[in-house]
Amino acid sequence: MAKRDYYEILEVQKTASKEEIKKAYRKVALKYHPDRNQGDKASEEKFKEAAEAYEVLGDEAKRQSYDQFGHAGVNGGPGGFHNGNVEDIFRNFGDIFGGGGGGGGFDPFESFFGGGGGGRQSRTRGKRGSNLRIKIKLTLSEVSGGAHKSVKVKKHIECPTCHGSGAKDASSVSKCTVCGGQGVVRKVTNTILGQMQTTQTCYACNGSGQQITKKCTGCNGLGVVYGEETLAFDVPAGVQDGMQLSMTGKGNAGEHGGPPGDLIIQIEVEQNPELEVDGQNVIYNLHISFIDAVLGTTVEVPTIEGKAKFKVPAGTQAGKIFRLNGKGLPAVNAYGKGDQLILMNVYTPTDLTSEEKKLLEKLRESPNFKPKPGSKTEKGFFDRMKDLFE
Repeated sequence: MAKRDYYEILEVQKTASKEEIKKAYRKVALKYHPDRNQGDKASEEKFKEAAEAYEVLGDEAKRQSYDQFGHAGVNGGPGGFHNGNVEDIFRNFGDIFGGGGGGGGFDPFESFFGGGGGGRQSRTRGKRGSNLRIKIKLTLSEVSGGAHKSVKVKKHIECPTCHGSGAKDASSVSKCTVCGGQGVVRKVTNTILGQMQTTQTCYACNGSGQQITKKCTGCNGLGVVYGEETLAFDVPAGVQDGMQLSMTGKGNAGEHGGPPGDLIIQIEVEQNPELEVDGQNVIYNLHISFIDAVLGTTVEVPTIEGKAKFKVPAGTQAGKIFRLNGKGLPAVNAYGKGDQLILMNVYTPTDLTSEEKKLLEKLRESPNFKPKPGSKTEKGFFDRMKDLFE
């Protein structure tokens, strides 16, 4: 099933400010919050859907990529968003849901469900991993048809010994004595509006609710080690040089069980020795002799897909531009392709034999060899440039 538009999910316009998007997300998240709709799978899915939308629209770089390329621009392969884990949503957006992200603040869900008697605990597990950036090179053929890529990335990965827990074994973990396993500490403050409860991430366990009594020897208690991972992803057709794709959760693993960072993939389009790229169009400079320009000929020209036969009509003028429709590049998430433009370059010989000169001297005074600047078949420089960009 096709994904819904992120702006539609949050019920905002595409021109909405960052603060408007944040308020809209909070409103939708409160409406479909799992604690308010216990057992309602449809509400839980909408809650996750809203979190996915905010993860993109709340980030300036991801939002710009989404506005340009749609879902393909922000979800270029495996990894996705949240993958059904509601706890990750609370962890990643603690500032929205009331201080679980480490900043402190009023918890709106506690006010709905009685101050912690059964409400969900907003918990941060460890430190979020940093983002990674890699660069991949694409040929024009891969840009035209899209590509499946597999790359090896050196990064911090989950410790294989403790599986990210940081503990030597299961018996080396105990409940945090400071927060009682809640991951947060609460403080009630008297204000002119009455009592207000704030929460902060527990300083002792960093929000995990647990304390390690014996550290894992493989990672020294961090839960991550330096390693290598092979990542596979699809690059949509029509990407351009300098564009970026994002794979959520495929960056460096987080310490102490924290969420991973993202992988940012920068596109670099390899230069083609024969074809130049101009937006969705490609340009080929065809060089022909004076004789072929006069009499016409058939030649092979390179295209993105391979060689193609092209008929040069008799009387072709230098600077003439021909168009091969649909032989250019597609746009991301759009139908149709650009064109291939063939720019005619007529070679003028500089070294002639005496016999060749005599032949040309005989033709010099021929009426058909006289320039006809007023002819409709002969365009000026600006008209030819207009043809190029039409």
